[in-house]
Amino acid sequence: MICSADSLNAQKKHLVATVDTDGVQKIEMLAGEYFFDPNYVVVKVNVPVEITIKKEPTIIAHNFVLKAPDAGMDVHQSLSSDPRIIKFTPRRPGNILFTATRNSSFSRVTEKKGWRASLK
Repeated sequence: MICSADSLNAQKKHLVATVDTDGVQKIEMLAGEYFFDPNYVVVKVNVPVEITIKKEPTIIAHNFVLKAPDAGMDVHQSLSSDPRIIKFTPRRPGNILFTATRNSSFSRVTEKKGWRASLK
């Protein structure tokens, strides 16, 4: 399963998630102005994933959204400059979009500018 950013101008920043001693794939991620860092993450199917994510303090409020309930992923988490922990267990491989959205009419603009990624 691969998480890769679909950002228009992003350089790929690769991360291969490793399974920690507690059996969880742990990832630290930063959400910035139209980017995720890392933006290309490889994870294993049927192994729990824990993403610790925070946003840069200079950007306005956004949400991290990952909707694929049939694949064990159904996340809608507000982002903060304080770390947030997102937990899920991917149940199948596939190309699954995740994005940062805003609760405003600019949500589509945010996605069009490239603040989105996918799980494969």
